[in-house]
Amino acid sequence: MRFTTIAVLAGVVATAVPCRAQAPTAKPQAPSVNPSAAVIAAFTQRVNAYAALRKGVEKGEAKVERHTDPAKIEAEQKALVAKIQAARTAAKVGDIFTIESRPVFKRLLSPQLKGPDGAENKAAIKDDNPGAMTLKVNQPYPKREPLSTVPPDILKALPVLPQDVEYRFVGKHLILYDARASLIIDFIPNAIP
Repeated sequence: MRFTTIAVLAGVVATAVPCRAQAPTAKPQAPSVNPSAAVIAAFTQRVNAYAALRKGVEKGEAKVERHTDPAKIEAEQKALVAKIQAARTAAKVGDIFTIESRPVFKRLLSPQLKGPDGAENKAAIKDDNPGAMTLKVNQPYPKREPLSTVPPDILKALPVLPQDVEYRFVGKHLILYDARASLIIDFIPNAIP
């Protein structure tokens, strides 16, 4: 009983004695967000939405399957391209590689192109790089043009892409390439310094 009385008195004294020096209550702060991470997350959503769109239209005659007959492969690919183009009639440069994401991608590329392995990576990019050519979003990649190699260092630095969507270089431009449809999805002009 004695301990209960002391505890009750201590509670009464604590509430009755005003505290002169109270620390101001801190306002809860929103967690800090890395702006680059937010841009990459938004990019990933857009490129995944494209992959979902392609998957949605890849049916019937537009289903690209493994064949030994080149004519069947080409017919299926043309049908897939037509369906994607119809679904993305308003597609333009910057739909996936937005203005906000371009500096982030250039920043991700810079250490790989200017660092200790920069010369080697640039040489690998030039290998099979078709050089200067006109790029158009939502248009097939030219059949006669080679596809550039993208060095592993660069692939590790860039966000992971959905299956059959690839990074490629055309001249100094970084493109998003749909390997199933052989289609240019979007590109960043002058991505290579």
